[in-house]
Amino acid sequence: MAKSLAHTKWMCKYHIVFTPKYRRKIIYNKNKESIVEILKDLCKWKGVEIIEGKAMVDHIH
Repeated sequence: MAKSLAHTKWMCKYHIVFTPKYRRKIIYNKNKESIVEILKDLCKWKGVEIIEGKAMVDHIH
């Protein structure tokens, strides 16, 4: 969904990486599902569309 003005068109996308302090390897254990649900709720609350997401061992894209 591109936005435009008289002489310009743009599509604004962001690449966000969530990384726990010291990259502790906790995301794939008990916290992965909780973190994903929290991020989905925050995006829905702010009106942000998630195009793609991936949970790695020590960070989330």
